[in-house]
Formats: sequence, C-alpha cells, structure tokens
Amino acid sequence: MPTDIEFLPYSDELAEYFLTINQQWIEDMFSMEAADTAMLTDPYHYVIKPGGKIWFARHPQLGVVGTCALLKKEEGVYELTKMGVTATARGLKVGEPLLQYVIAQAKQMKMSCLFLLTNKKCQAAIHLYEKNGFAHSEEIMQRFGAAYERCDVAMRYQGI
Repeated sequence: MPTDIEFLPYSDELAEYFLTINQQWIEDMFSMEAADTAMLTDPYHYVIKPGGKIWFARHPQLGVVGTCALLKKEEGVYELTKMGVTATARGLKVGEPLLQYVIAQAKQMKMSCLFLLTNKKCQAAIHLYEKNGFAHSEEIMQRFGAAYERCDVAMRYQGI
C-alpha cells in the first residue's frame, strides 16, 4: 500500500479535479446524469455548502489522481459518493487508502449512517467496499436508490 499518497481537503483550486476524475470513470462505464453534472460542476454548492466534504488524493509524481466525497443527505446521514481514480493511476493502489481515509474522517463526524450507491458493473469497487466494512442494504436501496438511474447496488457502512 503506498504511503506517499497525500490527502487534501476541498479547495476551489482543486474543484476541477472533482469534475475531471469523476467524469472520466462515469463516461467510461455509463453516461453522465443530470445529478452528476450538477454536483461535479458546482461541488461547493451541492456538497460543501450543505455540510458535506470532499477530499483529493495526490500522488508525488502524478499529482491529483483521486477524489471522494461525503454528501450530507439529512442530519447524521451521509452518502459516500463520487469516488474515482484517474485511469493513469489505476493499479497504483490509490483507491483503498483514499476510501480508508474518508471512512476515518467520517467516523470523526456526527454521523448515524454512511452509505453508498453503485452499480453491479463496478465489481472491483464493490469488492473494495465489502472489504472495508460496507454491506449490501435493501433499506438504503429503498430510501436512496432512486437518486441515479444506474443505481442497482446500495451498501451501508457497518462501523458507525
């Protein structure tokens, strides 16, 4: 596991990476939905201002290569969302340390529920989530699954 990855909090200077990194993987596998475009083009308004957080992973040679957000859905309930790593950094083991960092940050927040929404096509990501404490949840699917057309997997973090 790389120890030279640096995790950076959201800043306006880094906002462009939130768009480019996520747009890359979404368009590789799916198509951008209106909810994606809104959040990715104005992360301050859609994530930060309502009480969410965004982090970036910076590789010493490649620069900013990953991002992940916690989107506040309601009091104490957050969605882990828009986690992505650039194609150039895939295989460098950036995703798991980023996920673990965001989970550690989430545990320091006043939170009763941490969940995520994904798609069965994202098998590598689903495996990563399962390995790091997320379990499939029909309750989360019923409550939040309609947020994206592509959502057919909902998971809840078991450590909160």
